[in-house]
Amino acid sequence: MLEAGIPHKRIVSGYLDMLPRVAGCLITHEHQDHCRGAAGIAAAGIDLYATDGTFSGIKDIRHPYRKHVIRVGEQFDVGSWTIRPFEALHDASEPVGFLIYSRVAEEKLLFATDTYYIGSRFEGLSVIMVECNYALPLLRKNVESGRITDSMKHRLMGSHFSLEHVKEFMEVADLSRVRQVYLLHVSAGNGDKAEFVREIKQVTGKPVTAF
Repeated sequence: MLEAGIPHKRIVSGYLDMLPRVAGCLITHEHQDHCRGAAGIAAAGIDLYATDGTFSGIKDIRHPYRKHVIRVGEQFDVGSWTIRPFEALHDASEPVGFLIYSRVAEEKLLFATDTYYIGSRFEGLSVIMVECNYALPLLRKNVESGRITDSMKHRLMGSHFSLEHVKEFMEVADLSRVRQVYLLHVSAGNGDKAEFVREIKQVTGKPVTAF
């Protein structure tokens, strides 16, 4: 399971039939839209995997044996998956992204959300799930109109992945085995899903879906 950002009752009800098969939950950082349901799913019997900094910001975990502290660059296994956390750049305590390898399907998934840059280069990816939060021209237009404050602009630019940075990342990435790209966390006011999909398709030549 990737993230626990909604109430645990919704997570558990959505996974009701699959719950016994869930090997664990990976959490990138401690902001509520990523960990709101963490304590509840731990109580439901699901192990949590996050950095020490992330766990320091998650309250009310009453089952500490469900907490597994992970570190950047240190590979670990969960069920049939092998996971390597990498550094994310966000306004959180110790945020990470995940490179996830399925030992059954022999595929690699890149999961990177809430980071303004990805400094690593990954090879042999099958699926890319990456934040594409805003486009600079739209953000600047919203600042000029007064819809977004200048301080909020700087916060977004220092904590979230822009369309421009996603394109740069894709241009140097090994896309030879990629079969699907998912664009995550597209801003309603500073982003344009249809335009983002069009531009990333143009750069990658791969199927692209935006959320």
